[in-house]
Amino acid sequence: MLTAYIDAALRKAHYTPLPDGEGYFGTIEALQGVWAQADTLETCREELREVLEEWIVLGLKMGHPLPPSDSLAPTSAH
Repeated sequence: MLTAYIDAALRKAHYTPLPDGEGYFGTIEALQGVWAQADTLETCREELREVLEEWIVLGLKMGHPLPPSDSLAPTSAH
C-alpha cells in the first residue's frame, strides 16, 4: 500500500532543467515541501523519492493524514 502511494505521488512529479546546465529541480505540487535538486535527472528522481519517503514518515509521526491517493493520480505524462 505504501509503495503504491509513493509510486502514485512520483507519477505526479514535475522535473525542470535548471539554467546553465546546473541540473534539475523536481517537485510534487500536491505535497507541500516535497522537492529535490540534483545534477542529473536520474539523481533528482532518486532524491525526490527519498524526500517523499521522509516526508511521509515525519507526517505520520506527527499525526498528519496523508493526502488521499486518488488526489495523486496522474493527470498527464511528464
